[in-house]
Amino acid sequence: MEQNILSQLKPECIWNNFYSLTQIPRPSKHEEKIRAFMVDFGKKLGLETITDETGNVIIRKPATPGMENRKGIILQGHLDMVPQNNKDVQHDWLTDPVKPRIEGDWVWATGTTLGADNGMGVATAMSILESKDIPHGPIEALFTIDEETGMTGAKALKSGILKGDILLNLDSETEGELYIGCAGGIDTDAEFKYKAEPAPEGWDSYHLAVKGLRGGHSGMEINEGRANANKLLVRILLPILRDMGGRLASIEGGTLRNAIPRECEAVIAIAPAKVSKVRSYVKKIEAVLKNEYSPIDPGLTVIFEKADRQKKVIPADTALRAVKAIYACPCNVDRMSLEVAGLVETSNNLAVVKSGNGRINVKTLMRGSIDTAKHDLRDKIRATFELAGADKISFTGEYSGWMPNSNSEILHLMKETYKRMFGTEAKVMAIHAGLECGILSGAYPHWDMISFGPTLMSPHSPDERCYIPSVQKFWSFILEVIKNIPEK
Repeated sequence: MEQNILSQLKPECIWNNFYSLTQIPRPSKHEEKIRAFMVDFGKKLGLETITDETGNVIIRKPATPGMENRKGIILQGHLDMVPQNNKDVQHDWLTDPVKPRIEGDWVWATGTTLGADNGMGVATAMSILESKDIPHGPIEALFTIDEETGMTGAKALKSGILKGDILLNLDSETEGELYIGCAGGIDTDAEFKYKAEPAPEGWDSYHLAVKGLRGGHSGMEINEGRANANKLLVRILLPILRDMGGRLASIEGGTLRNAIPRECEAVIAIAPAKVSKVRSYVKKIEAVLKNEYSPIDPGLTVIFEKADRQKKVIPADTALRAVKAIYACPCNVDRMSLEVAGLVETSNNLAVVKSGNGRINVKTLMRGSIDTAKHDLRDKIRATFELAGADKISFTGEYSGWMPNSNSEILHLMKETYKRMFGTEAKVMAIHAGLECGILSGAYPHWDMISFGPTLMSPHSPDERCYIPSVQKFWSFILEVIKNIPEK
């Protein structure tokens, strides 16, 4: 293990625990190592530690003397992280640790996602569990799996396992904000089947790519107008296929449903007589896109360069139908909330496009705080792909949002505590991202829930970073809250 450069930061307990998490590979659906680590952590503390059938880890800590009559708290976070790295960074997400670094007031990773989402929440719960001088009532720490790619752990949690009354979800990303509601979601999968055919004789192949985008979280940052690499590439590609006779050999962009795609690339075959025209067009459209997106994505780059000659291409009709469908598919913000100013109500992230093995696959993630509006967006997407003649269109993994409760007892306590400690009002918010609270409330409808956390920027991308001063503030706040949890 490399030297822990985070040990110099305050509070030491959280940063030391977080550093331990960065050293353990934990991409979504591969939580075996982090789960074993958490079980060992709980047992070494002498605390009751269990793993449920799905792989969620639960650690129980009795109340400190004199606090036995307080309502039980569930400290909740997820063990997995989004595995994203820059193309020029070699990183094996099943074996390699994340390498944190400090720049000014921020902790970053080196060319990869940091895992502060939700490693900071997990590290906070760990710090409370191992503490010997923090007063608190009965505590249960719930560490769920696979939050980032399906919320599998939360969905499979059975009722009756947890005994507490108040859920503190530690997975929000702006200090000073208390979240009392979130969006639900639906996954989309569309498919175009094809039988590859020989590339036209004598044609050259070219690599066409959109790179250098910021990407980001498809819930938290979808409202910023960040460029979507998949959408931009098909915008460039459509005239080449439709008007210039180009042929598509392959296309690939995006990796995860909940990450705005930062890169997309295709290989195309072009008749020698058309290369000059295509090159000129690509140069012009790059200038157009740079002008449109310079305020939000100044690193946008379009690449057009010679590639190895392709022997096979996708049939022209199939490629054109797929590209048209991707181009037309709703993406980014669909509708803003009419009730909460500045809140996105429905959105769609056109997350993954990939060809191979006789199929062009398209994956999206819809989010919505109102189920009927979310279903309307679903039907628009269905119609788009049906009109394009997709061979398959399916919708899975739906979960409802978390409806706000303005009469929440824990909300009242936390608002008062924040104002008393810091002299300013905490912001009470709903969020367009998906939080596990909505799903967990299905099994535990009596829970009083709040989501909060320290400040993170650009989660789900290699630009992810954690604001160091916010962690100390968050830590002092949560300690004061749990000290003042009401009696049963």
